[in-house]
Amino acid sequence: MHPFIPYAVASALFGLGVLGVLRRRNAILLLMSVELMLNAVNLIFVTADATLPKAAPTGQIFTLFVIVIAAAEIGVGLAVVLQLFRLKAAINVDEVPLAEPADDDTGDAGETTATADRTGVPDVA
Repeated sequence: MHPFIPYAVASALFGLGVLGVLRRRNAILLLMSVELMLNAVNLIFVTADATLPKAAPTGQIFTLFVIVIAAAEIGVGLAVVLQLFRLKAAINVDEVPLAEPADDDTGDAGETTATADRTGVPDVA
C-alpha cells in the first residue's frame, strides 16, 4: 500500500478534529474531537513506522504512549464535565466561568467586619 493514503486519511481526521474543537460548544463533543485528533496522530505514527526502514518500532511505542495519555485525558475530562453538569445543569463550554467572581460584599462603609483565617484567629478589618 502506498503511504499517501494513510497520510491523507490522517490529515482529514485531524482537520475534522480541529474543526470540531473550534466549532463545537458542547464539552462532550469537544472531547470527542480531541480524541479524533489523537487518533489521527496515531495513524501517522503507525504509518511512518511501517514505511520507514528502521529496526526499532518507535512509531508503535509513541502510539502506545498517545493511547495512554488519551485514556487519562478522557478520564479527567469526563470527571470535569460531570462535575460541571452537576453544578450548572448544562455542559456548554461558553457558560463555564473561568474565574470566580470577586465578592465585594463587605457591609456598610462605617462598619468593621471580623473574619477568621485558616487558623481560626479572628481578623478585624
